Amino acid sequence: MAKLFFGLHSFMSVMLFQYFLIGVLFLAATFYVGRVFWRAFFSPGTTGCAKGCGGACGTIDVDRLQRTIEAAALKAEPLPSK
Repeated sequence: MAKLFFGLHSFMSVMLFQYFLIGVLFLAATFYVGRVFWRAFFSPGTTGCAKGCGGACGTIDVDRLQRTIEAAALKAEPLPSK
């Protein structure tokens, strides 16, 4: 009877450790996702994309983008003939 109780006790402690490990991993993943979300939307030092490098994706030249769109539209549609 004592052997059965000891085996059950070790099984319960292993399960408790596994639950603890899963909880720690869940909290770490939640912290990571929250940090990425915070940096993407609320961090004052980063602009643009979620990478946070402050590189080319942070500075958008609207005039150049408009010219590119208009040039592509002109190439795609030939002028109507009369």
